[in-house]
Amino acid sequence: MSQVSLPKSLHPNLPLTALAPMQDVTNLWFMKVIAHYGSPDYFFTEYFRVNDTSRLNRNILAAITENDTGRPVFAQMIGESIPDLVRTAKELCNYNIAGVDLNMGCPAPRIYRKNVGGGLLREPEKVDRILGELRYAVSDRPLTVKMRVGFENTDNFYQILDIINRHSIDLLSLHGRTVKDMYHGAVKYDLIGEAVRRVDCPVLANGNIHSATTAIEVLSQTGAAGVMVGRWAIGNPWIFNQIRQALRKEAIAPVPLVEVRNYIDRLCQTPTAATMPVRSRVGYLKMFLNYIALLVDAEGHFLRLMRHTQTEVELLNLCDRFLLVEETKTFALAPYSGL
Repeated sequence: MSQVSLPKSLHPNLPLTALAPMQDVTNLWFMKVIAHYGSPDYFFTEYFRVNDTSRLNRNILAAITENDTGRPVFAQMIGESIPDLVRTAKELCNYNIAGVDLNMGCPAPRIYRKNVGGGLLREPEKVDRILGELRYAVSDRPLTVKMRVGFENTDNFYQILDIINRHSIDLLSLHGRTVKDMYHGAVKYDLIGEAVRRVDCPVLANGNIHSATTAIEVLSQTGAAGVMVGRWAIGNPWIFNQIRQALRKEAIAPVPLVEVRNYIDRLCQTPTAATMPVRSRVGYLKMFLNYIALLVDAEGHFLRLMRHTQTEVELLNLCDRFLLVEETKTFALAPYSGL
């Protein structure tokens, strides 16, 4: 079966950019927030859990059906039951999706212990069967894969790349760490480069792309068709515009810290904020501020103080203290890595 063409990018003459799918983060609201600061070419949903009793999650579906960003949205699934993956993929194709994406990279132990997500990388034969059936079911839309370079090691890496070729996968998003690496240690960009040379579809390089400069370096080193940014887009929603500026060899426009404070306010306005218990709201904001803080204060004081705040008022007052003091101060273009 031949490959299907991917949706058009925003800037056809530039490498692709994508926001990585992140559970509890990349919902409709966050996609809208990112779009306000500069959309990537492609969005991916949080994963739809697939098993014998699963139904399409309405909240995740809203990221597709109510999405007014104007950018294509790929629907991601996680599971290992072939009949249910096929059923879900067919259901998803009834909606305005850019394609169906299979999660073969989630590193959370509670996920891979069920033999889904990154757990599938231990079973190339199972991957072969899943992709074969999905390709047959999803014949007129892109079928894409998000994966890591291996589970505990990279022993199955080339075998799985060959399986991806065999089933005419349309796009591969590759995180250059193993499942067991989680988010620690060096990213094996050399293996992403190997994948670029070995597979017939475009490859998005993923893993610790924390700035526009890193994106340029990774594209140059790997020859990838584009980059997928996850956690660092939480900290810096301007990153996709900055990557485009860097690719055009333009100076990267500095972001005043007052704009970062406005971004935090925008995050606070999530539609569920009114019904969220106060403690949950503080936890929700801290999830974002863990990344924002690393770009605001190179000494790490903001991060440490932020983690100790108890209430929303205390948290927002701290943000004011660090972000509204010096009007000329701007966001760092690379994160503080001392913690």
